[in-house]
Amino acid sequence: MEAGMDPDTAARRGLNPRDFDLGHKSRLVDGEHDVFGDGSVVCLPTYGHTPGHQSLRLRLDHGEVVLAADACYFCQTLRERRLPRNMYDREAMLASLDRLEAPERGGARIFFGHDPEFWKTVPQAPVAVA
Repeated sequence: MEAGMDPDTAARRGLNPRDFDLGHKSRLVDGEHDVFGDGSVVCLPTYGHTPGHQSLRLRLDHGEVVLAADACYFCQTLRERRLPRNMYDREAMLASLDRLEAPERGGARIFFGHDPEFWKTVPQAPVAVA
């Protein structure tokens, strides 16, 4: 749930605390967050699809990957800026797509959330992504 969002607003947006508030420790972050402090897993703010959406940049032995999730459904979303019909904030989503291009220009591989053509190119478990 977005920091500071009241429960009534959350409910109107379809967020039910019973789905995620299980009593475990949580940390609200605003902006980029290095999960382990070593750069291996970094939360990237990719707002737009939803107000607090986060993607993950992972540093692996063979290079970086970015798990874009719903920030970028399809490769076409990134390449052509074809946005989904349903989104929280159009301008924020466009800025997030710009933000996702930066690591890609640096050699990172973007994993698109729902692109069937992309997922055909990805090794399936238990085969490691290389």
